[in-house]
Amino acid sequence: MITGVLLAAGAGRRFGGPKALVEFEGERLVDRGVRLLEKGGCHPVVVVLGAACTPVRGAVTVLNAEWETGMGSSLRVALEAVPPESLAVVIALVDQPFIRPEAVERLIAAFQAGAELAVATYSGKQRNPVLISRDHIAEVAASLEGDVGARPYLKKNRSLVTEVPCDDAGDPADIDEPGDLPVS
Repeated sequence: MITGVLLAAGAGRRFGGPKALVEFEGERLVDRGVRLLEKGGCHPVVVVLGAACTPVRGAVTVLNAEWETGMGSSLRVALEAVPPESLAVVIALVDQPFIRPEAVERLIAAFQAGAELAVATYSGKQRNPVLISRDHIAEVAASLEGDVGARPYLKKNRSLVTEVPCDDAGDPADIDEPGDLPVS
């Protein structure tokens, strides 16, 4: 079992409201993120909410009461909610709606081939999603602070990181302002 984690707790101040609730191509970004992880091969999917609390069909939702402290606390809450039988987690961000399920599938395939930590790359640069095997979950959770996710842990353990090219599996662009979404 590979658990999907969708970080969706932020307030989206520059966007004008929580990005989880933003509609794009007929669905909320939070639902789009859940679909990305499910279609990519993750089950269950854990969604971390904070600024906006909303039901999310097909996912386990957890609340980060400290969401204002940043991504680190949200990822910690998510990792604590991962079922013990899960072999790995794939972490995605709600504000990257242009990534396709193939990126998740490739990370899982890398894990099945022996990768302990796997990161999607686009034009040779590490981005999201990221896969962390069960053996690293506790250490990653303990290393989290502030508005930083797993990047420092991955950098510290770069010899264990498998880079997975995903140039043709979507675009990792963040949506930070309403103009970042194409008009549909």
